[in-house]
Amino acid sequence: MASLHTLRTKYGVVLSVIIVLALLAFIISLGPEMGFFGSRDPKVGSINGNKVTYMEYLNEYETTKTNMGGDESTEEAAAYLANATWQSLVAKHFLQPGFEKIGLAVSEAERMSMLAGEHPSPVINQAFADPQTGVYDVAAVSSFLSQMSSNPQYQQMWSYLNSKAILNRLNTKFNGLVKAGSYVNKLEVEQGVASENESRNGRMVAINYNTVADSLATVSDAEIKAYYEANKDKDEYKKLPRRRISYVLFDVAPTESDVVEIENKAKTLGEEFAAAEDVRAFVRKNMGTVSDTYVSAAQLSADEAVVLDGAQYGPVLKGNEWVMSRPVATLMAPDSIGLSHIVLAPNAPEADSLYNALKGGANFAEAASKHSQYAQTAQNGGDMGVVPFSMLAVELADKLAQAKVGDLIKIDNAGGIQIMKVTRADKAKKYAQVGTVKVAVEASSTTRRNVHNVASVFSVDGKGSIDNFNTAATAAAVTPRTATVNQGDRTISGLLNSREVARWAHGAEIGELSDIFTVDGSYVVAMLTEIDDTKYVPLVEAQYEISRRLARDKKFEVLKSKLAGATIEEIAAANGVEVATFEDVKYGNFGVGAYSYEPALVGAIAKTVETDKISAPVKGSSVAVVFVVDAISKSESQTAEAEKVRLQAFNESITPQMAAMALQRMVEVEDLRGKYF
Repeated sequence: MASLHTLRTKYGVVLSVIIVLALLAFIISLGPEMGFFGSRDPKVGSINGNKVTYMEYLNEYETTKTNMGGDESTEEAAAYLANATWQSLVAKHFLQPGFEKIGLAVSEAERMSMLAGEHPSPVINQAFADPQTGVYDVAAVSSFLSQMSSNPQYQQMWSYLNSKAILNRLNTKFNGLVKAGSYVNKLEVEQGVASENESRNGRMVAINYNTVADSLATVSDAEIKAYYEANKDKDEYKKLPRRRISYVLFDVAPTESDVVEIENKAKTLGEEFAAAEDVRAFVRKNMGTVSDTYVSAAQLSADEAVVLDGAQYGPVLKGNEWVMSRPVATLMAPDSIGLSHIVLAPNAPEADSLYNALKGGANFAEAASKHSQYAQTAQNGGDMGVVPFSMLAVELADKLAQAKVGDLIKIDNAGGIQIMKVTRADKAKKYAQVGTVKVAVEASSTTRRNVHNVASVFSVDGKGSIDNFNTAATAAAVTPRTATVNQGDRTISGLLNSREVARWAHGAEIGELSDIFTVDGSYVVAMLTEIDDTKYVPLVEAQYEISRRLARDKKFEVLKSKLAGATIEEIAAANGVEVATFEDVKYGNFGVGAYSYEPALVGAIAKTVETDKISAPVKGSSVAVVFVVDAISKSESQTAEAEKVRLQAFNESITPQMAAMALQRMVEVEDLRGKYF
């Protein structure tokens, strides 16, 4: 005891200092990764040479999520938010500085005119348009601004809307400049008129490249490499940095004993369901669902239709679930019902007097035209058309089930007040609101634990090298799979809900073995096998396509000599093929005759000005061809003025898209978010 007391008193300070220093060292070690000490805020990417830090991205993401009402409940929704965030940062670091350099701006007067609705902004219009009419509501903006000073959330939203509205207007101005710069010259008009008004008929001989033996068109490795080096800067050979992984999937499937146990559980639950007095309460207790509409025999199978008579359906095994249903409520109702309505604002003071007036015989159509706030139906006297009863929400269906033609009902909820008139009611039939309980056929906790144990053994034996990984996979009776994870990828291709696996892959080192991931109920273990940060597709991946292209070129050279002759018929006979005819070939075609995509051949025929003359051999995509144009037909279907208008309209329609593509090629992006988010 004395020794313990001495340690506490004499060495307590020393131990405290050691612990503090150890913690400090630990925090410092985390600095580069977790963003401590400000300047070490980790890099999650770069845009046009500007570093995007962890905190900058996170703040932008939270702003985007808040103002877009973001939902992160699914991978698709989260990916949408992530993409919207990244585009906002691209605008901040690339588009906006670029717009500023070329002199584009939105003045304060212009911004105010957008708010006033004089020059509407689609961004602000979407936020403040009347939900019933779609018309921009300046009063709603004023109301919003009056509350903004005391509401930080409103302030943030207002800043977001203004920034997006200004960016949208700058984009519009930029596209306007690009469109204004498009011009159709005289030569384009002449070519366009000729292309539309001229067509050509003739004959041709086509020989497929497959007829030339591969031995006559061998391609050396040196030729492939030379072509690759000369052409690798083309877009088709560029790529993003990427990583490759090998992974194994330990499927967690129910065993035979699990299946039997679940069947017994479902049957016992079915007996309890049948005995339950409160169907709705039983369904809720057992995590079931209650339909939000009534269904008839038309929406049910013959077996399921027993619920219409109050009986229970199931339990029945459907796929991987035991399913059982009972009616929560049944009623007789029209198959279809015709309705007219008047839509009023919530708590509208005139609602009661208008309802009473209509019950007293006032003209419904006139009242709808005058009072309804839903313009789409108000202009037709409130007519909603005919609606199947099975499409009505339960609350409304209950009120309309016994309704007759001419009956009026009033519905008051948070969304507004509706006065409805029944204009048609078909013959009644049986309907039921159905409560359904399902029992999934899935692996038990024991089975899941057993599979996890196998994965744990693999995680130990598979460490160290890819050879160990593959050997351990064989021992565990699982098949290794491979996947490529490109820069910016959020998931692994072919592996659903694999966000965590992708995040690990972006930060792993070669040869590193992952932890055990749970992916869609199964277990995944992965090893990083390659990091490829080069900007080009490796030669080994491109060589097959290049060799085919070079072989085709060599085969064309072989066929050129075979396509020589005095006449088309002579050339065809010498090669054992038939002469093919072509008709009405114009410059705008994609193919000729049976050859659906041969743009080089179309261009060669369309530019031919002499008839009865054998062409030079044409290197098509699948065939080598010679042809003779027999006739050139001309018409007056297109005038120069009309062609100029057409070309100008076409240019203006595609220039914004082409400009956007050009900007995308200009901006240099490094996307490292996958390591963190």
